Amino acid sequence: MKHSSYIFVPLLTLLLTVSCQQQPDKIEIYATTDLHGMLLPFDNTEGISTGRSLANVASVVKSRESTKIVLLDNGDILQGDPLAYYYNFIDTTREHVVADILNHLGYDAATVGNHDIEAGHAVYDRVRRQYNFPLLAANAVHAETGEPYFEPYTLIKKGGLTIAVFGLITPSVPRWLPESLYEGIMFENMVETASRWMPVIKSENPDIIVGLFHSGMGDEDDTGEDENSTLAVAVNVPGFDVIFCGHDHRQDVREITAVNGDRVLILDGGSRAEALMNATVSFGKKSDGTVEKQISGKVIPMDELPESLAFIKRYRKVSDSLKAYTSEVIGRSTASFDTRDAFFGPSAFVDLIHRMQLDISGADISFAAPLSFDQGISEGELRIRDMYRLYRFENFLYTVNMTGGEIDRHLEHAAGLWFDTMDGTDGYMLRYRYDGSGKPVMINGTARLRNPSYNFESAMGISYTIDVSKPQGARVTIISLDDGTPFSHNSTYTVAVNSYRANGGGGHFPAAGITNRELERRIVSATERDLRHHMTEWIRERGTISPEPLSDWKIIPEEWASAAAERETRLLFGNN
Repeated sequence: MKHSSYIFVPLLTLLLTVSCQQQPDKIEIYATTDLHGMLLPFDNTEGISTGRSLANVASVVKSRESTKIVLLDNGDILQGDPLAYYYNFIDTTREHVVADILNHLGYDAATVGNHDIEAGHAVYDRVRRQYNFPLLAANAVHAETGEPYFEPYTLIKKGGLTIAVFGLITPSVPRWLPESLYEGIMFENMVETASRWMPVIKSENPDIIVGLFHSGMGDEDDTGEDENSTLAVAVNVPGFDVIFCGHDHRQDVREITAVNGDRVLILDGGSRAEALMNATVSFGKKSDGTVEKQISGKVIPMDELPESLAFIKRYRKVSDSLKAYTSEVIGRSTASFDTRDAFFGPSAFVDLIHRMQLDISGADISFAAPLSFDQGISEGELRIRDMYRLYRFENFLYTVNMTGGEIDRHLEHAAGLWFDTMDGTDGYMLRYRYDGSGKPVMINGTARLRNPSYNFESAMGISYTIDVSKPQGARVTIISLDDGTPFSHNSTYTVAVNSYRANGGGGHFPAAGITNRELERRIVSATERDLRHHMTEWIRERGTISPEPLSDWKIIPEEWASAAAERETRLLFGNN
């Protein structure tokens, strides 16, 4: 990918006295975001080396004067790769590798992300104590006092300048995670929080005000309650010079105008060490003794930066230990299986998750979805790293009581996210993003779905059909339980579902008519460890597994679905 860059000069003159003779001519601000455990140049899930990690950042940091660099991280660093998981939950006595690496590189501040919260209090509180820099999130507050749980902002001194960095986290955490993971913390509106703190920050007389938001771009007219509310803050809360955002895993550089007419630079840095965000703040002395500030920014592809060999050498033992851990054999599979079939009907991949969830929970019915868009596991030995392919998130498993009618509405909501309404064999069956001509948006030769696949919920334990010739909301017909027992909309069933879904993620439970408060009364049980841990033990106990499609549901009309599946498999995945 080429550089995504934008340069602008805001109409802003700082009335700085230049009596400080050490003031630099410019400050470079670098920010990482959504690393998801990609700290070292090795993907411990896929078992392959990569050309992008913090080894690339190390080369940038070490090649420049530290007095002219500010280094920031924007959250979601404690989840996504076995490296993070290992230090989160297995090796909990030594310094966490995330703290070790970020301290070594000299990070100046970080904002906490929702997937960091997902690791639980014991993990993020521990890492926070080990950081040599503040962990930020002004809108994550103590439930009892309303005071920030993390630091709201920090002041960084560099070469005679003061850089204020203000942190926010997406307020949607309670929609996705069980309260036990953030007990005692509330997540407040981003715009309201920034408005409250901006006068406080300005009273510190900083030379530069930086936003570090674990929230996506979103829209300018958002209220600040949406999970992606960066633009809403930038427009409605004047005072920021530059904002680094993330969470939405996109890359972007924008200049926007705040309500008072000031210009603000916003950078979004992708995910998994794809890119490094960079803002350059330059200063020029004017004839009247004031200093004029100019800001430019770019998003740099990480693999275009050299790797630091010294950094790689320093952490070689860590990398070798993780390779050994993820290579541990836990069982065997008699067949290869992948997620591609899961878009068009029952699949061995998702049905293995269903089987595990039903066995672990003892529930009547299981809900599950393909958490990875395109992932596969090969026949033969199953290793620890395969479990991260099978189940990418640290969700817990809940067992909840649902009526038959609620189960029906839950599946109707999933089908609405998943399928378009067809009028014959030639139409599109899946829901895509469409361009102006009505064709699916294509990126690198493949189509892009309108909604993420991890919301494409199917069920095991019941026999049902999804009629794609019917309008949204009238597609699902539940015939019976798997054993032929009649299914009743008025009966209550136990349902196995992951914690993300049970806390409102994807909107399935609200669509079924179950509020979060009501759901608390419905919970029968919840696992104490993450679901991947229980799945790993499930395979260990059996030794050999035979993945195959086992759930009893289908898309109708079958001839339409079959034609669409053949055509749209190529559309989604190309010729690979």
